[in-house]
Amino acid sequence: MSTTSVATVDPKAFKSFAEFYPFYLSEHSNRTCRRLHFVGSTLALVCLAALVASGNPWWFLAGLVCGYGFAWIGHFGFEKNKPASFKRPLYSFMGDWVMYKDIWTGRIPF
Repeated sequence: MSTTSVATVDPKAFKSFAEFYPFYLSEHSNRTCRRLHFVGSTLALVCLAALVASGNPWWFLAGLVCGYGFAWIGHFGFEKNKPASFKRPLYSFMGDWVMYKDIWTGRIPF
């Protein structure tokens, strides 16, 4: 009987966002997960616009719920991994928006 060890990567080990981003993308290989991120990010932007237009701070909370809610459903339900935002929140937040741009520009398949 052979056993295979799967190496795990600690997101805290990355020294720069440039090092982190390829790992971030590997954590988003499932197309449904990426689509849920995209929808959540889009809705978060809509909530941000509503916040600016109305001045109602509840839109900020709605934006967080949309952005992270959709992403976490993607990770736990489809990607079957734990979001890197738990260990590298700033790099993960940056990765969300770079991936969002990369989906819009066609660099990453939607």
